[in-house]
Amino acid sequence: MDAARPENATSSSPSLMQRLEHFIPKLVVAPTFIAMLVFIYGYILWNAVLSMTNSRFLPSYDFVGFKQYELLMDNDRWGVAVVNLILFGGLFILICLAIGVTLAILLDQKIRQEGAIRTIYLYPMSLSFIVTGTAWKWMLNPGLGLEKLVRDMGFENFEFDWIVDPDMAVYTLVIAAVWQSSGFVMAMFLAGLRGIDSSIIQAAQIDGASIPRIYWRIIVPALRPVFFSAFIILSHIAIKSFDLVMAMTGGGPGYQTDLPATFMYVHSFTRSQIGLGSASAMLMLGGVLALLIPYLYSELRGTKNG
Repeated sequence: MDAARPENATSSSPSLMQRLEHFIPKLVVAPTFIAMLVFIYGYILWNAVLSMTNSRFLPSYDFVGFKQYELLMDNDRWGVAVVNLILFGGLFILICLAIGVTLAILLDQKIRQEGAIRTIYLYPMSLSFIVTGTAWKWMLNPGLGLEKLVRDMGFENFEFDWIVDPDMAVYTLVIAAVWQSSGFVMAMFLAGLRGIDSSIIQAAQIDGASIPRIYWRIIVPALRPVFFSAFIILSHIAIKSFDLVMAMTGGGPGYQTDLPATFMYVHSFTRSQIGLGSASAMLMLGGVLALLIPYLYSELRGTKNG
Protein backbone atom coordinates (compact mmCIF):
# COMPACT_ATOMS: atom_id res chain seq x y z
CA MET A 1 0.00 0.00 0.00
CA ASP A 2 2.80 2.39 0.90
CA ALA A 3 4.58 1.72 -2.39
CA ALA A 4 1.46 2.53 -4.38
CA ARG A 5 0.98 6.00 -2.91
CA PRO A 6 3.93 7.74 -4.61
CA GLU A 7 2.87 6.21 -7.92
CA ASN A 8 -0.67 7.60 -7.67
CA ALA A 9 0.66 10.97 -6.53
CA THR A 10 3.00 11.13 -9.53
CA SER A 11 0.30 10.15 -12.02
CA SER A 12 -2.19 12.70 -10.66
CA SER A 13 0.27 15.63 -10.80
CA PRO A 14 0.52 17.46 -14.16
CA SER A 15 3.46 16.59 -16.36
CA LEU A 16 5.96 19.11 -17.71
CA MET A 17 4.31 19.07 -21.14
CA GLN A 18 0.89 19.73 -19.63
CA ARG A 19 2.28 22.68 -17.71
CA LEU A 20 3.89 24.07 -20.85
CA GLU A 21 0.62 23.67 -22.80
CA HIS A 22 -1.10 25.59 -20.02
CA PHE A 23 1.40 28.48 -19.74
CA ILE A 24 2.68 28.95 -23.33
CA PRO A 25 -0.56 30.53 -24.65
CA LYS A 26 -0.52 32.94 -21.72
CA LEU A 27 3.12 33.80 -22.39
CA VAL A 28 2.37 34.44 -26.07
CA VAL A 29 -0.58 36.73 -25.29
CA ALA A 30 1.09 38.50 -22.35
CA PRO A 31 3.20 41.05 -24.35
CA THR A 32 0.16 42.19 -26.36
CA PHE A 33 -1.97 42.36 -23.24
CA ILE A 34 0.66 44.42 -21.39
CA ALA A 35 1.13 46.73 -24.38
CA MET A 36 -2.64 47.33 -24.63
CA LEU A 37 -2.86 47.89 -20.89
CA VAL A 38 -0.08 50.48 -20.94
CA PHE A 39 -0.45 52.22 -24.31
CA ILE A 40 -4.26 52.28 -24.49
CA TYR A 41 -5.82 52.18 -21.05
CA GLY A 42 -2.77 53.67 -19.36
CA TYR A 43 -2.77 56.66 -21.69
CA ILE A 44 -6.52 57.08 -21.34
CA LEU A 45 -6.04 57.30 -17.58
CA TRP A 46 -3.12 59.71 -18.02
CA ASN A 47 -5.21 61.86 -20.36
CA ALA A 48 -7.99 61.96 -17.77
CA VAL A 49 -5.46 63.17 -15.19
CA LEU A 50 -4.09 65.86 -17.54
CA SER A 51 -7.61 67.11 -18.25
CA MET A 52 -7.83 68.15 -14.59
CA THR A 53 -4.53 70.02 -14.53
CA ASN A 54 -3.31 73.38 -15.87
CA SER A 55 -0.93 71.68 -18.33
CA ARG A 56 0.12 73.83 -21.23
CA PHE A 57 3.24 73.21 -23.36
CA LEU A 58 4.36 70.35 -21.09
CA PRO A 59 2.38 68.16 -18.67
CA SER A 60 1.88 69.71 -15.27
CA TYR A 61 0.30 68.14 -12.22
CA ASP A 62 -1.13 71.23 -10.57
CA PHE A 63 -4.71 70.03 -10.28
CA VAL A 64 -7.47 72.53 -11.02
CA GLY A 65 -10.48 70.20 -10.90
CA PHE A 66 -12.97 70.66 -13.72
CA LYS A 67 -11.73 74.10 -14.73
CA GLN A 68 -10.54 72.89 -18.14
CA TYR A 69 -14.00 71.49 -18.86
CA GLU A 70 -15.56 74.84 -17.90
CA LEU A 71 -13.16 76.64 -20.23
CA LEU A 72 -13.99 74.14 -22.94
CA MET A 73 -17.73 74.79 -22.62
CA ASP A 74 -17.07 78.55 -22.89
CA ASN A 75 -14.84 78.16 -25.96
CA ASP A 76 -16.60 79.35 -29.13
CA ARG A 77 -14.43 77.14 -31.32
CA TRP A 78 -15.47 74.05 -29.37
CA GLY A 79 -19.12 75.03 -29.88
CA VAL A 80 -18.54 75.24 -33.63
CA ALA A 81 -16.81 71.85 -33.59
CA VAL A 82 -19.71 70.20 -31.74
CA VAL A 83 -22.31 71.71 -34.09
CA ASN A 84 -20.24 70.60 -37.08
CA LEU A 85 -20.02 67.09 -35.65
CA ILE A 86 -23.80 66.89 -35.25
CA LEU A 87 -24.34 68.20 -38.79
CA PHE A 88 -21.56 66.18 -40.40
CA GLY A 89 -22.29 63.01 -38.44
CA GLY A 90 -26.04 63.15 -38.97
CA LEU A 91 -25.85 63.68 -42.73
CA PHE A 92 -22.97 61.23 -43.11
CA ILE A 93 -24.79 58.42 -41.29
CA LEU A 94 -28.19 58.97 -42.92
CA ILE A 95 -26.86 59.27 -46.48
CA CYS A 96 -24.51 56.29 -46.08
CA LEU A 97 -27.34 54.13 -44.75
CA ALA A 98 -29.70 55.21 -47.55
CA ILE A 99 -27.15 54.63 -50.32
CA GLY A 100 -25.86 51.40 -48.76
CA VAL A 101 -29.32 49.86 -48.43
CA THR A 102 -30.31 50.94 -51.96
CA LEU A 103 -27.16 49.53 -53.57
CA ALA A 104 -27.43 46.30 -51.57
CA ILE A 105 -31.03 45.77 -52.69
CA LEU A 106 -30.10 46.43 -56.32
CA LEU A 107 -27.17 44.00 -56.19
CA ASP A 108 -29.37 41.42 -54.46
CA GLN A 109 -31.37 41.10 -57.68
CA LYS A 110 -28.64 38.82 -59.11
CA ILE A 111 -27.62 41.30 -61.79
CA ARG A 112 -24.85 40.61 -64.28
CA GLN A 113 -21.26 41.50 -63.40
CA GLU A 114 -22.23 41.75 -59.75
CA GLY A 115 -18.67 41.00 -58.62
CA ALA A 116 -17.18 43.81 -60.73
CA ILE A 117 -19.82 46.31 -59.60
CA ARG A 118 -19.38 45.34 -55.96
CA THR A 119 -15.61 45.81 -56.30
CA ILE A 120 -16.09 49.29 -57.79
CA TYR A 121 -18.36 50.32 -54.92
CA LEU A 122 -15.99 48.89 -52.31
CA TYR A 123 -12.82 50.36 -53.82
CA PRO A 124 -13.03 53.76 -52.06
CA MET A 125 -12.99 52.01 -48.68
CA SER A 126 -9.50 50.69 -49.45
CA LEU A 127 -8.18 54.26 -49.55
CA SER A 128 -7.14 56.19 -46.48
CA PHE A 129 -9.04 59.34 -45.55
CA ILE A 130 -5.85 61.31 -46.28
CA VAL A 131 -5.98 60.19 -49.93
CA THR A 132 -9.73 60.76 -50.12
CA GLY A 133 -9.44 64.24 -48.62
CA THR A 134 -6.59 65.24 -50.92
CA ALA A 135 -8.40 63.98 -54.04
CA TRP A 136 -11.66 65.74 -53.18
CA LYS A 137 -9.78 68.91 -52.27
CA TRP A 138 -8.43 69.01 -55.82
CA MET A 139 -11.79 68.16 -57.38
CA LEU A 140 -13.69 70.82 -55.43
CA ASN A 141 -11.04 73.54 -55.77
CA PRO A 142 -12.73 76.31 -57.83
CA GLY A 143 -9.53 77.02 -59.75
CA LEU A 144 -8.63 73.40 -60.54
CA GLY A 145 -11.55 71.03 -60.26
CA LEU A 146 -15.24 70.72 -61.09
CA GLU A 147 -15.99 74.43 -61.42
CA LYS A 148 -13.11 75.03 -63.83
CA LEU A 149 -14.00 71.91 -65.84
CA VAL A 150 -17.61 72.97 -66.35
CA ARG A 151 -16.61 76.54 -67.19
CA ASP A 152 -14.11 75.29 -69.75
CA MET A 153 -17.00 73.39 -71.35
CA GLY A 154 -18.74 76.72 -72.01
CA PHE A 155 -20.87 77.20 -68.89
CA GLU A 156 -19.08 80.33 -67.71
CA ASN A 157 -21.63 81.21 -65.00
CA PHE A 158 -21.35 77.85 -63.25
CA GLU A 159 -20.21 78.11 -59.62
CA PHE A 160 -19.36 75.40 -57.10
CA ASP A 161 -17.12 76.96 -54.49
CA TRP A 162 -18.44 75.18 -51.39
CA ILE A 163 -14.97 74.24 -50.17
CA VAL A 164 -14.03 77.92 -49.71
CA ASP A 165 -17.48 79.03 -48.51
CA PRO A 166 -17.58 79.18 -44.67
CA ASP A 167 -21.28 78.26 -44.63
CA MET A 168 -21.00 75.32 -47.05
CA ALA A 169 -17.52 73.88 -46.50
CA VAL A 170 -18.70 71.32 -43.92
CA TYR A 171 -20.96 69.76 -46.57
CA THR A 172 -17.93 68.99 -48.73
CA LEU A 173 -16.67 66.80 -45.87
CA VAL A 174 -19.98 64.93 -46.00
CA ILE A 175 -19.62 64.37 -49.75
CA ALA A 176 -16.12 62.92 -49.42
CA ALA A 177 -16.94 60.77 -46.39
CA VAL A 178 -20.08 59.34 -47.99
CA TRP A 179 -18.16 58.54 -51.18
CA GLN A 180 -15.65 56.53 -49.18
CA SER A 181 -17.90 54.72 -46.69
CA SER A 182 -21.17 53.98 -48.49
CA GLY A 183 -19.67 50.96 -50.30
CA PHE A 184 -18.72 49.41 -46.97
CA VAL A 185 -22.28 49.88 -45.70
CA MET A 186 -23.54 48.30 -48.93
CA ALA A 187 -21.38 45.23 -48.27
CA MET A 188 -22.77 44.90 -44.74
CA PHE A 189 -26.37 45.03 -45.95
CA LEU A 190 -25.68 42.74 -48.89
CA ALA A 191 -24.30 40.13 -46.49
CA GLY A 192 -27.41 40.56 -44.35
CA LEU A 193 -29.70 40.15 -47.37
CA ARG A 194 -27.92 36.99 -48.47
CA GLY A 195 -28.42 35.57 -44.97
CA ILE A 196 -32.24 35.83 -45.08
CA ASP A 197 -34.04 32.55 -45.67
CA SER A 198 -35.30 32.54 -49.27
CA SER A 199 -38.30 30.43 -48.29
CA ILE A 200 -39.79 33.45 -46.48
CA ILE A 201 -39.60 35.50 -49.68
CA GLN A 202 -41.06 32.68 -51.75
CA ALA A 203 -43.96 32.29 -49.32
CA ALA A 204 -44.68 36.02 -49.52
CA GLN A 205 -44.63 35.88 -53.34
CA ILE A 206 -47.07 32.97 -53.30
CA ASP A 207 -49.39 35.09 -51.14
CA GLY A 208 -49.29 37.76 -53.85
CA ALA A 209 -46.93 40.31 -52.26
CA SER A 210 -44.95 42.48 -54.67
CA ILE A 211 -41.16 42.74 -54.51
CA PRO A 212 -41.17 46.31 -53.11
CA ARG A 213 -43.70 45.27 -50.44
CA ILE A 214 -41.62 42.21 -49.53
CA TYR A 215 -38.53 44.34 -49.02
CA TRP A 216 -40.39 47.03 -47.07
CA ARG A 217 -42.45 44.75 -44.80
CA ILE A 218 -40.27 41.65 -44.43
CA ILE A 219 -36.64 42.02 -45.48
CA VAL A 220 -35.76 45.52 -44.23
CA PRO A 221 -37.21 44.90 -40.71
CA ALA A 222 -35.18 41.66 -40.58
CA LEU A 223 -32.03 43.74 -41.11
CA ARG A 224 -32.37 45.71 -37.86
CA PRO A 225 -29.15 44.21 -36.38
CA VAL A 226 -27.27 45.28 -39.52
CA PHE A 227 -28.73 48.78 -39.26
CA PHE A 228 -27.60 48.99 -35.64
CA SER A 229 -24.08 47.73 -36.41
CA ALA A 230 -23.73 50.11 -39.37
CA PHE A 231 -24.94 53.01 -37.23
CA ILE A 232 -22.36 52.24 -34.53
CA ILE A 233 -19.49 51.96 -37.04
CA LEU A 234 -20.44 55.14 -38.93
CA SER A 235 -20.90 57.08 -35.69
CA HIS A 236 -17.45 55.99 -34.56
CA ILE A 237 -15.96 57.11 -37.87
CA ALA A 238 -17.70 60.50 -37.58
CA ILE A 239 -16.61 61.16 -33.99
CA LYS A 240 -12.94 60.41 -34.62
CA SER A 241 -12.74 62.06 -38.06
CA PHE A 242 -9.46 63.92 -38.22
CA ASP A 243 -7.38 63.03 -41.26
CA LEU A 244 -10.20 63.77 -43.74
CA VAL A 245 -10.66 67.28 -42.32
CA MET A 246 -6.94 68.03 -42.15
CA ALA A 247 -6.32 66.84 -45.70
CA MET A 248 -9.37 68.49 -47.23
CA THR A 249 -9.98 71.80 -45.45
CA GLY A 250 -7.51 71.97 -42.55
CA GLY A 251 -10.46 73.05 -40.41
CA GLY A 252 -11.01 76.16 -42.54
CA PRO A 253 -12.08 78.55 -43.81
CA GLY A 254 -11.10 79.94 -40.42
CA TYR A 255 -12.28 77.16 -38.13
CA GLN A 256 -15.67 76.64 -39.77
CA THR A 257 -15.03 72.96 -40.54
CA ASP A 258 -13.49 72.10 -37.18
CA LEU A 259 -14.55 68.83 -35.59
CA PRO A 260 -13.76 67.75 -32.00
CA ALA A 261 -10.79 65.67 -33.18
CA THR A 262 -9.19 68.61 -35.00
CA PHE A 263 -9.96 70.91 -32.06
CA MET A 264 -8.18 68.51 -29.73
CA TYR A 265 -5.12 68.29 -32.00
CA VAL A 266 -4.80 72.04 -32.57
CA HIS A 267 -5.10 73.00 -28.91
CA SER A 268 -2.89 70.19 -27.64
CA PHE A 269 -0.02 70.38 -30.13
CA THR A 270 -0.04 73.78 -31.83
CA ARG A 271 -1.52 76.09 -29.19
CA SER A 272 0.22 74.53 -26.17
CA GLN A 273 -2.99 73.92 -24.23
CA ILE A 274 -2.62 70.27 -23.30
CA GLY A 275 -5.09 70.48 -20.44
CA LEU A 276 -7.83 71.89 -22.67
CA GLY A 277 -7.04 69.38 -25.42
CA SER A 278 -7.16 66.52 -22.93
CA ALA A 279 -10.57 67.67 -21.70
CA SER A 280 -11.90 67.67 -25.28
CA ALA A 281 -10.43 64.19 -25.81
CA MET A 282 -12.23 62.90 -22.71
CA LEU A 283 -15.54 64.24 -24.00
CA MET A 284 -14.89 62.51 -27.33
CA LEU A 285 -14.21 59.29 -25.44
CA GLY A 286 -17.49 59.77 -23.59
CA GLY A 287 -19.30 60.08 -26.92
CA VAL A 288 -17.75 56.87 -28.22
CA LEU A 289 -18.60 55.01 -24.99
CA ALA A 290 -22.17 56.29 -25.15
CA LEU A 291 -22.47 54.47 -28.48
CA LEU A 292 -20.44 51.35 -27.68
CA ILE A 293 -21.92 50.45 -24.29
CA PRO A 294 -25.52 49.98 -25.56
CA TYR A 295 -24.15 48.02 -28.53
CA LEU A 296 -22.05 45.72 -26.34
CA TYR A 297 -24.96 45.30 -23.93
CA SER A 298 -27.30 44.24 -26.73
CA GLU A 299 -24.70 41.85 -28.13
CA LEU A 300 -24.00 40.25 -24.75
CA ARG A 301 -27.68 39.98 -23.98
CA GLY A 302 -28.32 38.35 -27.36
CA THR A 303 -25.48 35.87 -26.74
CA LYS A 304 -26.83 35.06 -23.28
CA ASN A 305 -30.37 34.51 -24.57
CA GLY A 306 -28.99 32.37 -27.40
